[in-house]
Amino acid sequence: KLFIRILASAMESRFRYRFFNPVKTLEGINDLKGKNVLEIGCGTGFFTVPAARLIGEQGSLVSMDILQESVDLVSVKAAEAGLNNIRVVKGNALKTDLPDKSFQTIILFGVIPAPMIPLKELMKETHRLLYNEGTLAVWPPVPWLRRSILKTGFVSYINKKNGVYNFKREN
Repeated sequence: KLFIRILASAMESRFRYRFFNPVKTLEGINDLKGKNVLEIGCGTGFFTVPAARLIGEQGSLVSMDILQESVDLVSVKAAEAGLNNIRVVKGNALKTDLPDKSFQTIILFGVIPAPMIPLKELMKETHRLLYNEGTLAVWPPVPWLRRSILKTGFVSYINKKNGVYNFKREN
């Protein structure tokens, strides 16, 4: 727990917000306004509140993390921001137990590449959760990651904007 607190402190530092604007990165996702969005691996919520603001009250954001500490922290942040379009849940990215085709956009920021998360299984789950033609947004733009994601066959490449890879769900 101490490690998680130290990591959270670094992730939420003023330095990070000053030199790495979460809104600019989120604006790299193809149109969030009014969408049903899933954020997998919300962590400290660095992107959560800004994403919910960009989505607006006509849309909704489900923010998920496997760590209860993250869920608790992001729940407090959402409440303090007074946003009613965020639901924070504890869950496993590989088996979310969320309904099929329930999201127009899925955000995977800082989740992959991670050696403990099998990419093909993660892509299979995101494919199940996305609407037909839904968007999968991935950051950071690691050079080989785009090719690896495309090799799974679940998505096709749309574009890269503000460092965010956007993919479209294949049917």
